[in-house]
Amino acid sequence: MNSNSAMREIDERTNLTGKSMFELLLFRLGEANGTTKRELFGINVFKVREIMVMPEITAMVNAPPSVMGVANIRGQMIPVINLPLITGCNPTKGLGILLVTEFARTTQAFAVEEVNEIVRLEWKQVLSAEGTGGGLVTSIARLDGNAENTRLAQVLDVEQILRDVFPDQHQSVPEGVVLSATSIPPGAVVLAADDSAVARLMIEQGLKAMSIPFIMTKSGKEAWEKLDALSAEAKQQGKSVKDKVALVLTDLEMPEMDGFTLTRNIKQDSRFSGIPVIIHSSLTGITNESHVRSVGADAYVAKFVAEELGATIRRVLER
Repeated sequence: MNSNSAMREIDERTNLTGKSMFELLLFRLGEANGTTKRELFGINVFKVREIMVMPEITAMVNAPPSVMGVANIRGQMIPVINLPLITGCNPTKGLGILLVTEFARTTQAFAVEEVNEIVRLEWKQVLSAEGTGGGLVTSIARLDGNAENTRLAQVLDVEQILRDVFPDQHQSVPEGVVLSATSIPPGAVVLAADDSAVARLMIEQGLKAMSIPFIMTKSGKEAWEKLDALSAEAKQQGKSVKDKVALVLTDLEMPEMDGFTLTRNIKQDSRFSGIPVIIHSSLTGITNESHVRSVGADAYVAKFVAEELGATIRRVLER
């Protein structure tokens, strides 16, 4: 693919976010534990740098059991993670494909059984998987919309997987650590939204370390509904919603309503004028950062370095 067509493809995918849509790469990991069924899994196309036939892998001494080794890909040594092993699937057809991904400042590859297709979805087709027992799954995508027997794809919690595989590289804020504090109006909070349980934990620890009160939500839709309720509460008390919410901190990829849509909704609603929005995402890269600015966000910070998150929050609040 030449650079012009690659840029056109990126622009087209970026424009999808303006319509609350995204593209999901579907793949299979083998037979689900105790069955002969091959379930579909998905990952946002924006996180996938390339898809390739399995190259030669060099096993590393003392690597975690789920790390097959490293592959030399275009001169870069990239760790290869055995995704079926992590999810409890049995790849009876072998591990023939490698998904090279860029995620939260790191590059890693996931070994999978096969890649199926790329589907274009609206975020409202994606429902939270929280409470369904799938600890490594953030959401379920209904691939055929509201059709009775729609195919389902499990969207994996890559943040949780990477933290489990490489705990030293994906640390949360240690208990008792104090980050440089910043003040917000008395009675106000930071309203945060993230669909990943491990990301929520890390954000909570970071905000606690800064002594900032917060309300945590699990999706853009939940954050929007909370904002709406706080606005009504403020009006009843003869206050401004800014007395209740000092700042909104949102992830991008979330079921039902993504962070782009949440940000756009806030910035287009006069009730929330003056409330800053920070996008905190593992979707790194220049394209995403420029699109963040186009929807009106006040800042963008890549996951997850607590000090950088803290510095961004301080900078935005002190403007």
